[in-house]
Amino acid sequence: MTTTDDYATYIASLPRVLAGAAALYRDAEGRVLLVEPNYREGWALPGGTVESDQGESPRTAARRESAEEIGIDVPLGRLLAVDWSLGTDRPPLVAYLYDGGVLDAGQLASITLQDEELISWRLVEPAELAEYLPGSLGRRVQEAYRVLESGEGAAELENGRRPLTP
Repeated sequence: MTTTDDYATYIASLPRVLAGAAALYRDAEGRVLLVEPNYREGWALPGGTVESDQGESPRTAARRESAEEIGIDVPLGRLLAVDWSLGTDRPPLVAYLYDGGVLDAGQLASITLQDEELISWRLVEPAELAEYLPGSLGRRVQEAYRVLESGEGAAELENGRRPLTP
């Protein structure tokens, strides 16, 4: 076996990790834009899987997914949070969450949902996010919103929570 074969075997043996990216869009009143997927219960932010096999970065994925899902294609702001999220029915997920900015009335009126994946969208008060977003996703979005409002640097999260540090 050649060194190239050994390396390929080694790479194939490594654990799989999923990567996802989303954008946190707000309106002028600070409400958060959520979308309702048709393929699972609950609500989500515009976003999805990073297509790393296509050379896509998390930032590019969040922008592409937003354009596909809601028809909004704007440059994204800063990284708000990175979350290591364990799942029981999937490999671990590294989720990147970016500032999508404040959408004006014209942009909100122009939202066009991707019929293949989404049922509806709505604006939700930050205090109500946990009611719409389940588990670690809700915690992730609440922490990202807090980071956005405080001006702090991006949050490092584990299952939507800041890890305990010594």
